[in-house]
Amino acid sequence: MRVAHFDCFSGISGDMVLGAAIGAGADATAVRAALDSLGLPIALEIESVKRCGFAATKVNVEAKDQEDYRFLPDVEAIIARGALTDRQRTLARAIFQKVAVAESAAHGMPLERVHFHEVGALDSIADIVGAAVALDLLGVEKFTSSSVPTGSGTVKCAHGIMPVPTPGTLELLKGVPLAKSAVKGELTTPTGAAILRTVVTEFIDTPTMTVERVGTGAGTKDFIEQPNILRLFVGTVAASAVDAGGESDMVWVLETNLDDIPSEVIGFCVDELFAAGALDVFTVPIQMKKNRPGVLLSAIADDEVVAKLETIFFRETATFGVRKYWAVRAKLQRETVSALTQWGPIRAKRGWRGDFVVITPEYDDCARVAREQGIPLRDVYTAVRRATA
Repeated sequence: MRVAHFDCFSGISGDMVLGAAIGAGADATAVRAALDSLGLPIALEIESVKRCGFAATKVNVEAKDQEDYRFLPDVEAIIARGALTDRQRTLARAIFQKVAVAESAAHGMPLERVHFHEVGALDSIADIVGAAVALDLLGVEKFTSSSVPTGSGTVKCAHGIMPVPTPGTLELLKGVPLAKSAVKGELTTPTGAAILRTVVTEFIDTPTMTVERVGTGAGTKDFIEQPNILRLFVGTVAASAVDAGGESDMVWVLETNLDDIPSEVIGFCVDELFAAGALDVFTVPIQMKKNRPGVLLSAIADDEVVAKLETIFFRETATFGVRKYWAVRAKLQRETVSALTQWGPIRAKRGWRGDFVVITPEYDDCARVAREQGIPLRDVYTAVRRATA
């Protein structure tokens, strides 16, 4: 498997990612062509620089300052008109979506009302779209990252002087392991944090990989304390070390302990959590303090719906606290298939990992056939598995 690792010892920003990806082998001509297709008054300049004596690739975006704010639909329209591949367009949109969700939470406003300040400027749009294109061109199947230093002190932004990390950056870094830094200044920007949160599936300081190329992206500032660079290791991992062809991602786990609530209220809360977009919801009987029997209510969710689910936990259960943490989820590769049975086509999920294959019939389809035909549900399941063997 082809993998890449972000070594963020001096933080991360959008231009550092783009410079590191180009340094690691992404075709700069293809990146320029993609940015030119956006129809914006921008130009990409790439130069070799040194930071504390170390060579690095510095990316500069020449663009006019614009005072108008952009909203998420404005940025998505710009991305839509570009000559990008589907993967590149999806990745660029996902990064901006991460920024929008973080700003929505930081400012306490609906997602559609969030306006981008620095991240909506022309140079930031070029950094994010350029990074999405360059990372895709590396042909990497999995990204990992070291822990992330944010810097310290204060930074001037659209809302005035703010402490580092700024609220938006901090929101993006929830669940990400942070590292100490003695540098006064902003090491990790919202753009850099959003890229990490979008592509990285595992945070580990020392990756298990065979390094083939190293790209080094330079930040704008030249610190005295340390080289202001981002290193991107690109290489391979043996199939046996990556779950033999499986997949992985990162999800939020939310949970709370309940011991003073009617069971039907818990059932209602489960339904509400699913309706709000939870990937899974489950309960486990537990023994709490003073030997009280209770229930552990848990939900698994993607980042975009965590705030909604947290609100449902508090609203429906009146709990005094909800625990949240990131978890790496190993998954089977999967696809939806249609099994041709004597009762017609029935949907099923086919999952695989290396040579291991599992077929899971879709319950709703199978239950419908069982009721219509007046036959046991297990017979329908058996027919589906035989048809897909």
